[in-house]
Amino acid sequence: MCDMFLEMVKSISISNETTKKHYKFIHTESLRKLEESGKSYVLLAGHYASYEWANSIDLNTSFTSVGVYKPIRNLSFDRLAKKIRGRFGADVIPNKKIMRFAVAKERKNPGGSIYGLISDQSPKLHGGKTYWSKFMGQKVPIFVGGEILAKKLDLNIAYLKVEKVKRGYYEAEVVIISDDAKSIPDFKATDTYTSLLEEQIRNRPELYLWTHKRWKHAR
Repeated sequence: MCDMFLEMVKSISISNETTKKHYKFIHTESLRKLEESGKSYVLLAGHYASYEWANSIDLNTSFTSVGVYKPIRNLSFDRLAKKIRGRFGADVIPNKKIMRFAVAKERKNPGGSIYGLISDQSPKLHGGKTYWSKFMGQKVPIFVGGEILAKKLDLNIAYLKVEKVKRGYYEAEVVIISDDAKSIPDFKATDTYTSLLEEQIRNRPELYLWTHKRWKHAR
């Protein structure tokens, strides 16, 4: 946790070239395939390894990214977080405004965007509309905003798989989940994302951020 905090602070001054050395994208064939599809895509990630440096994807693709985040109550920290997460050219949009933003963006300039969402948070409960599934052996409400966005705008869906090589060095891979979001059953993409993340956590649990109350609504 201390490493992640320090890496976030370092993001203020680290150069582009140094960032690419510390956070390297591998197996980039999937990135190229997504670019060639002509469609924007939703990139789902988790609180695993270095999620703060995921914004460096802008240095590795011709697409432009849109970081979806939950605003911080402290305005000074909120401004700092937006500055850090948008330093490579990304738009940083509050989670409650992303649907309207994405609809307008895709209508004006369809394709060429990456909508990045960290989707392992515990969502607010909405009665019968809440989707529940198992995660790490517990039945919990699952955040489905990324899948809803993809289905509404016919976007591709991918998973950001990040592994820690050594202290301060990471390798990231974009894993395609679906290139036809509208035709797959509801929640299939979300379940696939959850399974991919769970597999990584079980393999190296020390890289997961266990402090963010993921199971506060567990049944």
